Amino acid sequence: MTRRTAQTPTDDVELAIPLQTVCFIIMRAREYSAKDVVTEPDPGSNPSDDGNAAVLEDHDNDAVEEELRSLIANLSIDEQIDLVALMWLGRDDHVAEDWETVRKDAAEAHNEHTADYLFGTPLLADYLAEGLSILDYSCADYEADRL
Repeated sequence: MTRRTAQTPTDDVELAIPLQTVCFIIMRAREYSAKDVVTEPDPGSNPSDDGNAAVLEDHDNDAVEEELRSLIANLSIDEQIDLVALMWLGRDDHVAEDWETVRKDAAEAHNEHTADYLFGTPLLADYLAEGLSILDYSCADYEADRL
């Protein structure tokens, strides 16, 4: 886990969701959003011959999407609320001092469709990363260890 060392009032913000989990979601969401539309639904060729190009296309049974949906669905309610609140914090014009209000709003809006809602949000990874940054958290070390 990485936390920026800046001494700010937001150092007191403790997330219910582990930073490593948010960083993993950010990395996988970036992979998912980088995919292209399907150009040939069933190429019928050998994957080694076509350079596995279909892996970079957005198919209905996408393994990255399934993995993330499963992960989000298995988070506790508090962790799901934090994830949505982080996304809202990064998406909207908020500052760190808004965290409690944004989290309260996310708790009031919580339902069983969290994964659907998050996947329906363009730039999800960027919003989550920005939300973390506003709270003085960073995924830099996590990403460096995995790239």
